Amino acid sequence: MANRGKNRKRPIVLSQISQTERLAHLSPRRREIIRPALEDPRQFVLLSVRDLARKLGTDPATTVRIARAMEFESYKEFQIYLHELSIARATSLETMRSAPAEGSTTSLLQASLDHELKNLSALYNLVDLKRVAAVAKRVWKAKRILLLGGDVASSLIAYLEYHFRILGLPVSSATMPGLAVHSVRSLDKNDLVIAISFRRGLRMTIEGVEQARKQGAYCVGITDTYLSPMTRFANEFYLASVDTLSFNASYSAPMALLNLLLVACAEQRHTRTLELMKKVAEEQRRGFRWYEA
Repeated sequence: MANRGKNRKRPIVLSQISQTERLAHLSPRRREIIRPALEDPRQFVLLSVRDLARKLGTDPATTVRIARAMEFESYKEFQIYLHELSIARATSLETMRSAPAEGSTTSLLQASLDHELKNLSALYNLVDLKRVAAVAKRVWKAKRILLLGGDVASSLIAYLEYHFRILGLPVSSATMPGLAVHSVRSLDKNDLVIAISFRRGLRMTIEGVEQARKQGAYCVGITDTYLSPMTRFANEFYLASVDTLSFNASYSAPMALLNLLLVACAEQRHTRTLELMKKVAEEQRRGFRWYEA
């Protein structure tokens, strides 16, 4: 994703080559050497090439040759790959173990809050607002909009669907495997898919995007790592970290991204949105849903 300011660092985008394809370039012996780092990347991601080589039982020169054979331009790029791999494969147990081991509950809560700010800061520095605005244009032009996402991400799908319905958009959602299969089947080039899946990616979501794109639908993915299969199958994707210090996933950054999209959608049809909001305001003042003291 492009950055928003001239002075901000451009993110290093890893080429979309699968791990299977990378390993195919190695001899069986070299695959065995590098295997521990790929299976447990968190244990290796911060190591220098010398320390990594020592831990793998080899020498630095061989480690660099393995990285280059796997089509990484440098050892630094290989480290970035290990970092992304550690994100994609993170489990709830691993994220809890990454939290500070000592200190009071209050200090842990402060560290957790700081982590939320870190996730939001990463989104702020990397998100391309012009691209978000362009997606909003596609939202209004689409004949049908399908929101794909399951497991905990279904809460994000519900949030986005609710607000799309307020705007009067032709939206539907699929948060279970069967619904995803049936919903994708009839899509075509006039339709838009917004899919949300983090870490390794849920099968129903990733396969749904893959099939939708084959049928011509324009697919927008939201994930948290360049190694997500979402980045290979969606027409375009946005990154929002869900990293946390506890067992749960942090949705502060993904929610901020969805809110950006909603603001852009409202602004695309500003006059229409205002007319709708007049009706919404009337219901909020006098509707039967609201409690009267």
